[in-house]
Amino acid sequence: MIIGYTSGVFDLFHQGHVNFLKTARSMCDKLIIGVTTDELSMDFKKKKPIVPSEERKSIVAAIRYVDLVIPQETMDKYGIWEQYKFDILFASQSPTLQWKSVEGEFLSHFKDCQPPRIIYLPYTPGISSSIRRSIVENL
Repeated sequence: MIIGYTSGVFDLFHQGHVNFLKTARSMCDKLIIGVTTDELSMDFKKKKPIVPSEERKSIVAAIRYVDLVIPQETMDKYGIWEQYKFDILFASQSPTLQWKSVEGEFLSHFKDCQPPRIIYLPYTPGISSSIRRSIVENL
């Protein structure tokens, strides 16, 4: 069984999120999603989500491509790996500026063994929570 993992805020859930999750699920047998808590979003992205984390977790859990939803309370991907032993870490082809640091920290734990594969999935052009957020804020 191939286990995949990804995480995100999933605020203002949209077709880009669906596309990402559908593609990720097509590459694994079980897909685990870490939904970023409101607190981590504020610390890491400096943005408070519009939709509260409990609602976002519920929305993501309702998607048929998702097998398990967990709260993402830290950017420590290795801690998640220790608990769930995922085989693939899915990431966006258009990551946040901090992603390289997060990825480097994660991979640094696998000096003596093979790390999980990291697969970069395409971003859906023209659709993002940031774009929608700016529209809502400017109404």
